[in-house]
Amino acid sequence: MGYRILHTEWSDGYGGQEIRIISEMLEMQKRGHYVALATRESCKILQKAQELGIKTYTIAFSGKFDIKSIFSLVKIIKKGNFNIINTHSGIDTWNGGLASFLCGVKFIRTRHISNKIHKSRLNFINEIADFIITTGESIRRDMIAYNRIKEDKIKSIPTGINTDGFNISKYDINEMKDKYGIPKDKFIVGFLGVFRYFKRFDNFISIAKKIHKSYPNVHFVLAGDGDGKDWIINMINGYTDEYGNYFEPCYEYVSLVGYVEKPAEFLSAIDVFMLTSDSGEGVSQALMQALFMERICIAADIGSIRDLYFDCNFLLTKDALLDSFVAALKSVLDNTSDIKINRKFMVDNFSITAMGDEIDRIYDKLLA
Repeated sequence: MGYRILHTEWSDGYGGQEIRIISEMLEMQKRGHYVALATRESCKILQKAQELGIKTYTIAFSGKFDIKSIFSLVKIIKKGNFNIINTHSGIDTWNGGLASFLCGVKFIRTRHISNKIHKSRLNFINEIADFIITTGESIRRDMIAYNRIKEDKIKSIPTGINTDGFNISKYDINEMKDKYGIPKDKFIVGFLGVFRYFKRFDNFISIAKKIHKSYPNVHFVLAGDGDGKDWIINMINGYTDEYGNYFEPCYEYVSLVGYVEKPAEFLSAIDVFMLTSDSGEGVSQALMQALFMERICIAADIGSIRDLYFDCNFLLTKDALLDSFVAALKSVLDNTSDIKINRKFMVDNFSITAMGDEIDRIYDKLLA
């Protein structure tokens, strides 16, 4: 039986969270459900959804108790005969959750990031959800421990990856290096993601500077876009900060390729994927994608990153400190790391099909 699901999103970026929403909607649409999206006019996800033919609505989402937005959602829910409202960010969760209560429809809250939600009892919106989906196990545990969520109404369902598209055998590596301007005669360390501060691109560039002194044949590449882009460009080109400290340029061995529409192409052109985030991550989609593409990966044991770790399939550092990342990368460059690439583990546990099956079970549990 097909259900009618209205997703809501307040965030105006386009990174892992927004990609998860779009990929989930498309997968559930394939399974016979009707999906639609309510978001702000300024949000990048609005254009992406429209390009894919998904029905969209624009809502102001001006604050947690935005009466106008709440009643706009009520009108949309009733007119569209939606069975479920699925919210994703903080403000739209308050608006969407209260609208679902007024309409008597089921309320699913998806929590994407690992930052703890304040435990105040005034922060009750998650408790009234009919079900909560998290994108990582650590997020699920925290919401049970800190936010009074019952274990039988919350489940971790990591974002599913399209196994056909993320397959290294489908890409000509030299062709992809040409496309993205990546040197063919260098060992490439790359990163892919939205330029948000918690991704710690300053550490990525600092690692490049430290490594370059001893390993001049290594080239570092950043792919992405976001609020931190100008800051990254300054770091690469060299600049003086507000305290008068001068940072030397590193453009000879660090480059920026901009936003990448097809992540698998970029990932096929690098040798190592390094995630320098120190907070905020659930199960990183970029890391998942790199593991599907059978790249050597380095990431810190933060958020729900450990959910992807199995039998040394990537280097998991004990913390997100600069020295830990440098030591891990050196072990790769010196051929002393013990990494066992394991695409089968990723396919079995983190495919788009596995994600869809779990979500379908939740829909049936709530509505069948």
